[in-house]
Amino acid sequence: MRNNNIKVINNLSRKSLKNNRLRNTFAIIAIALTTVLFTSLFTLGSGMANSIEEETMRQVGTSAHAGLKYLTNEEFDHIKGNPLIKEIGYSIMVGQADNDQLAKRATEIRFATENTAKWGFCYPTKGNMPKGINEVVTDTIVLDMLGVPHEIGVPITLEYTINGEEFTSDFVLSGYWEGDIVAKASMAYVSKEFINKNMAHLDQKYQKEQWLYSGLIFADIMFSSSSNIEEDIQRVITGSDYQLHDIDYGVNWAYLSSNFQLDLLMVIVILGAILFIVFTGYLIIYNIFQISVTKDIRFYGLLKTIGTTSKQIKKLVRKQAYLLSIIGIPLGLVIGYLLGIGLLPVIMKITNISYSGSSANPTIFIGATLFSLITVYISSRKPSKIASKVSPVEAVRYTGVVSLNKKKSKKSLNGARLHRMAWSNLFRNRKKNLVVITSIALSLMLLTAVYTITMGFDMDQYLSDTIVSDFTIGHVNFFTSDFRSREDMPSQQLIDQINNFDGIEENGSVYYQYISHELSEKGMNNFDDIYPYEVLEQESNIVKTALMECKDSGRISLQVYGLNEFLLDKINIIEGELDSEKFATGNYILISIPNQRQENDLKSYYNVGDKIIIKFDDESEKAYEVMALVNIPHNISVQYSTIGGLDCFLPEVEFKDQIKEPMYINYVFNVKDDQIDVIENFLKDYTSNVEPLMKYESKQTYIDSFKQLQRTYLIVGGVLCFIVGFIGILNFTNSMLTSIITRKREFAMLKSIGMTKKQLYKMLIFEGLYVALLTLGITLTVGNAFSYLVVQVLAGQIWFFDYHFSLLPMLIAAPCLLIISVLIPVVSYNGAGGQSIIEQLREIE
Repeated sequence: MRNNNIKVINNLSRKSLKNNRLRNTFAIIAIALTTVLFTSLFTLGSGMANSIEEETMRQVGTSAHAGLKYLTNEEFDHIKGNPLIKEIGYSIMVGQADNDQLAKRATEIRFATENTAKWGFCYPTKGNMPKGINEVVTDTIVLDMLGVPHEIGVPITLEYTINGEEFTSDFVLSGYWEGDIVAKASMAYVSKEFINKNMAHLDQKYQKEQWLYSGLIFADIMFSSSSNIEEDIQRVITGSDYQLHDIDYGVNWAYLSSNFQLDLLMVIVILGAILFIVFTGYLIIYNIFQISVTKDIRFYGLLKTIGTTSKQIKKLVRKQAYLLSIIGIPLGLVIGYLLGIGLLPVIMKITNISYSGSSANPTIFIGATLFSLITVYISSRKPSKIASKVSPVEAVRYTGVVSLNKKKSKKSLNGARLHRMAWSNLFRNRKKNLVVITSIALSLMLLTAVYTITMGFDMDQYLSDTIVSDFTIGHVNFFTSDFRSREDMPSQQLIDQINNFDGIEENGSVYYQYISHELSEKGMNNFDDIYPYEVLEQESNIVKTALMECKDSGRISLQVYGLNEFLLDKINIIEGELDSEKFATGNYILISIPNQRQENDLKSYYNVGDKIIIKFDDESEKAYEVMALVNIPHNISVQYSTIGGLDCFLPEVEFKDQIKEPMYINYVFNVKDDQIDVIENFLKDYTSNVEPLMKYESKQTYIDSFKQLQRTYLIVGGVLCFIVGFIGILNFTNSMLTSIITRKREFAMLKSIGMTKKQLYKMLIFEGLYVALLTLGITLTVGNAFSYLVVQVLAGQIWFFDYHFSLLPMLIAAPCLLIISVLIPVVSYNGAGGQSIIEQLREIE
C-alpha cells in the first residue's frame, strides 16, 4: 500500500520555515536578487531588441517586409496580384522639395496609399490623407522649418523639380503627424488627383532608363511571414515573368533580428550573462541552505528515526526553497523590471539608438521566473542530499565540518594564539568559506573590469577616428552625404569671417573631383581577381549590376581628393609608407582599396609601385606612381562611395594644377583653447541666422558623446557590481551569523576555560580578516585573469579601447572590505551571543 504523506511533508515544511526566520530573510533576499538580475537582463535585452528593430524600420522608412523600386504602371499591375503577397501599398514619386528652408531636411513629395503611409510611420495623426488636388499632408519637422503653424487648412507652398524643370505649387494642409528625426527624409504626400493631372505626361519607361524617379512607382509588400523575405520577394519577381535584374528590390533589414541571425560573439555574451547570474545566485542560495541544513541536521536525523525516507527529506528541503521563492521571485520581478527600464535609456545611448520604450512583455517575467526557479533548484540540490544521507546516529554529532586531517591535537610551546585559532576555524568548513570568498571576489573582479573598461577608453583615439580638427564647416548637403556640385561648397564668406578671428591655427579644405577612369590591363586583371564570379553572386542585385557594368566597360569611378599637409597627416596608412617630400613633387598618388571591400583585404586594382594614368577634364592626362594604400576619415570625405570605385589622394597644389575649376567640400581648422567657446558661439549663431544652408561640427560634440559613453558603462557596471557585491556581503553576513549561532556551545566552553569576551571578539575579527585577505589574494591572482577575459568580451572590439592593468580598484576596495570583515563578526556576535555560559552550554549544536 502506497504511503501518501504529502500533506505531512507540506506541514513540516511550513513549520520548519517558521522556526528559521533569519534564514528565510536571507534566502528571500538572495532569491529576489537573483531574480532581479535575470529580470533586468531580459528587460534590457527585450527593450534593446524592440528599439533596434523599430529604429531600423524608421531608418529604412517602412515596416513593410520588402519593397520594389522604380516600377512602371505595367510592371506594378503584373506584380501586385502575385499569390505570395499578403498586402501591398505603393507611392508615386513627384520630386524633392527645393524650398531653401528645407535645405537641412530632405523632403520627398509623393502620392501614397494608406498602407504605405501607415507602414512608413507617415500617417496623419491630425486631419486626413489628401483627397483634393491642392491638399497635402506632412510632418511637424517640415512645418516648423517652413514656419507653418500646426493647423489644418493653413496654406503651404512647395518648390520642386521634375526632369530639370522647376515648379511651385500652393497647397493647404489636410493633416500632419509628429516628425521623426531618425528618419532619413520627411514626406509630403499629395493626392492621386494631383498625380493624374501633373504626372500623366511623363514617359515611365524613359524615366526608368534615365534613372529619373518622378512618376515611377515604389511598392511596399507584406508577406504572411517575416522569414525568408528575400527568397519570397525574388519569387514574386520571377513569378511575374521578370528577371531579377529587371526589377530593383529591397529587403527590410529590421526583420533580420526576428529571424534570430545572431553572430557568435552576441550568443557568447548572452549565454555568459545567463551563466554568470546562475552562478552568482547559486553561490548565495546554496550557502544559505547548506548552512541551514548543517544547523538543523539533528532535526532531519530525528525525522529519520520516525521513518521519514531520504526522498521525503529531499522534498522537505526543496519545498522550503520553493515556498521562499513564492515571496522572493515576485519581489525580484518587480524590482528587476523597474531597474531594467531605468537602465535601458542609458544603455541605448551607447549605440545612439533612440529609446522607443519597453512594454511589460510576459516573456520577460516567464523567462526570469523559469531561470530563477532553475537556480533555486540547482542551489538546493546539494544541501537536500546532505540532509537526506546523514543517518540518525551521525546527525547527533554532525557539524558540517569535513576534516581531512586526522590529527586530533596540536602541541604548542607558546600556548594557543588567537590568530592561529582563527586560521584553524577558517578551514573547519572549507566549502562554506570558499563560497563566501568566491562571491565577494566575484564582485571585486567585476569592479576591476568596469574600472578597466571605463578608464581604457582613449579619448584621443576616439577623436582621431571621428573628427580630425576642432571644427569642420560645410554645406548642409555635405553633412547629409549629398555633396554633388559647386553649389554644395561651403560659403567663402563664412570662411573669411572665421579666418578673421584670432587664434586660428592649422586649417585646410578638402578638394574633390569625380573622374571616370579606364583601368589598365593589370588593373583589369586585379579587378577580375578581386571580384570573381562567385563573389559577384553573393552581392546584392544593385552591387552586382554595377560591378558587372565596370567589368564590361573596363571603367571605374575615381573620387579624387586634394589635401594640404595638415589634412594629409589625418589619413590612415594601410600599406606602404608616406614620404611627404616625394609626395609633394606631384608625381605620386595615394589610393584606397576598392569600395565595398573590407579594410583588412589589401587587394586593390593597383599595388604600391604601380603606375596609374588619370585623365583630367577629358583633356590632359598624367601617370602617377602609387606610393601607399590609405583611407580617409569618414567625416572629412564626401561620405559616400561609388560601387567598385577608388578614392585617390593628390597634393593640394597638384590637384589645383590639374583641375580647372577645383571644388572643396569642407573647411576644417584648429583654434587655440581660449578661443574655442568664442568660435563655437559664433558658428552656432551664424549657421542659424545668417546662412542656414551652412552647418558645422565641433570636437566638443564628440567629447560630450565620449564622456556619455564612459558614464553609461560606469552606471551599468556600477549597478551590477553593487548587486553582486551586496550578494557577497550578504553571504558573508549570513555565514558569520549562522556560524556564531551554531558555535554557541563552543564559545561557552572557551569562556568557561578563561577566554574573555574581548579575546573572543579578536578571534572572530581574525576570522573575518582572513576571509578578506584570502578574497583579495584570489582577486589579485585568478581574478585578474577573469577580469581580463570579461574586458575583452565587453570592450575588446571597440577601436578606441586600450587595455591597461591597474591596482587602483583593489586599493580602493581593500579598506572597505577590511572594515566590513571586522564589523560583521562583532555585530553578528552581539546580536546572537547574548546568553549566559550555562545557557549556551545547554544549547544543542
